[in-house]
Amino acid sequence: MKVPLLDLAQQHQALRTDLEAALLRVLDTNAFILGDEVAKLEQEVAAYCGVRHAIGCASGSDAILLALMALDVGPGDEVVTTPYSFFATVSSITRLGATPVFVDIEPDTYNIDVSQIEAKLSPHVKAIEPVHLYGQCADMSAINEIARSKRIPVVEDAAQAIGAEEDGRRAGSMSDIGCFSFYPSKNLGGLGDGGIMTTNDDDLARKLKALRVHGSEEKYYHKYVGLNSRLDGFQGATLRVKLPHLETWTEKRRANAARYRELFTDAGLTEQIVLPTERSNGRHIYNQYVIRVPNGRRDELRSFLAEHEIGTDVYYPVPLHLQECFRYLGYREGDLPDSERAARETLALPIYPELLPEQQEYVVETIAEFVK
Repeated sequence: MKVPLLDLAQQHQALRTDLEAALLRVLDTNAFILGDEVAKLEQEVAAYCGVRHAIGCASGSDAILLALMALDVGPGDEVVTTPYSFFATVSSITRLGATPVFVDIEPDTYNIDVSQIEAKLSPHVKAIEPVHLYGQCADMSAINEIARSKRIPVVEDAAQAIGAEEDGRRAGSMSDIGCFSFYPSKNLGGLGDGGIMTTNDDDLARKLKALRVHGSEEKYYHKYVGLNSRLDGFQGATLRVKLPHLETWTEKRRANAARYRELFTDAGLTEQIVLPTERSNGRHIYNQYVIRVPNGRRDELRSFLAEHEIGTDVYYPVPLHLQECFRYLGYREGDLPDSERAARETLALPIYPELLPEQQEYVVETIAEFVK
């Protein structure tokens, strides 16, 4: 049996007729950059996330960069964030000449450890940027309480978390600006790169709309120095076809996660394999299903699974504070131990909505074979 880490072919085959019609609609209207499809997608995503505004852009990476630009983050400023995330979380900070200030993660959720944030705050901190890793919200209530007391804006890196919730509030609605990715592997993925930003602030929405088109509110008149970061019409049309299916896909991912827990428990593997933790007041959307393999055997297990044609990946093998390009920041191994341990021990298993129960059984049986 083959079990890929992700199989988009099944999703796209089921939607093929609708996708083709949507792409032809854009082709016929020649609205290739922004346009009506993108405008309608922005309205629909805003409604889905429970916010007043959604502003499309070229990628999830640009979404973070534009959000920080809108908050005037620049040289001499600091942004508090986590080192255990995708590269763009931090490169967006450094591209603006600002300095990332790293806070270690919680070992169970892999999200920023809120108890360590206040100790890292200085007069130079211009924003706090939590990451909703793997599809589970960071502790936004606690983060926002700290941010309000210090009058510091918050940017949610929700690239992996569209539809995730805390106390009934959706990711992207609990901060000054939320940032999402439509990279094809995301729960709501396009047919290429794409991103979107969410906010309830009218002024920030206007600024974000200008910044994505070279800082222009009126053509050829530039209020800011912005970017060329516009969501294209084909992606807007594609995502509009997919968005109505997102809740169904999310519930299938959650059902797959529950089945994994049952299978691992029945196999007696919960002492050898650490399963994902769900916060009691949230909804985990499982963009990734990440187990922890202690005792230095993660890479050995990954190779064993590959031999049995089971796809896996490591998100992420090197925490950002130890990346070569950020060496100038002065962090050393041992500075952020929970992030470093997670980088050595975590492994993502297949969790996509079309995953079959017998495929999950095969995955767990193979892991049991490895453990024995």
